[in-house]
Amino acid sequence: MRKSNPSRDLFQILNLVGLTLLALTIFLPFINLIAVSFSSPSSVVNGDVGLWPVHPTLINYQFVFQDKQIWNAYGITIYITVVGTLLSLIMTSTLAYSLSRQEYKYRKAVLMMVMLTMIFSAPLIPTYLVIKNLHMVNTLWALMIPAMISPFNLIVMRTFFMGIPNALIDCSRIDGCGEAGILLRIILPLSAPIMATMALFYGVGFWNSYQSALYYIQSRTLMPLQIILHDMVTHDNLSTSSGDLFESILQNSPFGVQMATILVATVPILALYPFLQRFFMKGMLLGSIKE
Repeated sequence: MRKSNPSRDLFQILNLVGLTLLALTIFLPFINLIAVSFSSPSSVVNGDVGLWPVHPTLINYQFVFQDKQIWNAYGITIYITVVGTLLSLIMTSTLAYSLSRQEYKYRKAVLMMVMLTMIFSAPLIPTYLVIKNLHMVNTLWALMIPAMISPFNLIVMRTFFMGIPNALIDCSRIDGCGEAGILLRIILPLSAPIMATMALFYGVGFWNSYQSALYYIQSRTLMPLQIILHDMVTHDNLSTSSGDLFESILQNSPFGVQMATILVATVPILALYPFLQRFFMKGMLLGSIKE
């Protein structure tokens, strides 16, 4: 039986109270957002909504789901997230594998250059000029290519690859497998935890991408969801071409529509966490510790 330690017990109690309060500060605003999105416009205007919907209605979601601008932005964001994440995983894994191999004599120099980008980031104007000279302004490639390799993700993945026994790689080479075959047939199948973790990091980053679109995208039809959401929340830039009922709602209480749009934009990326959670901690632990 473990002996009671007053100091340790007090620390555990304070730790539990602190973490509970921290969780509430994160969780309660989200509950309020859900309640507002399902409440009637008059209840929102009067400030009657707390943690539970008042006069529940789906009118705010009806507006969101019939707005073509939102659905177009949704499609753009999904495309950027899926394609950008796949490209990022390909580029990051290939470079991380190269930097993890002892026989690559320039690996330290390349790794040093990668780490410098974590300390000194490129200024905005030179970066914009590079994107412009590559003819990527006002294209979706400008939202994906510059963010394809994250230095932090690269270092974590490289550390994970270095933990794979060299004997497996040497045996594969003896059997006639090339470097690409080793990566595809040996390294990546053993790296499901770190690949899932990096996919989550890159996916969340592309889904929440805002500044890149603000700098490089000019056409309204190419705007991702976060730009449309920003305009809706900060400037009440909502479409009113959907009938008198929706026009009345937007004129009197656009807040409910804004909260519904935020929820619709947030739920898909949150839905990924339960599926990747079992890989997440394992991937981060194994990718951050080198034996």
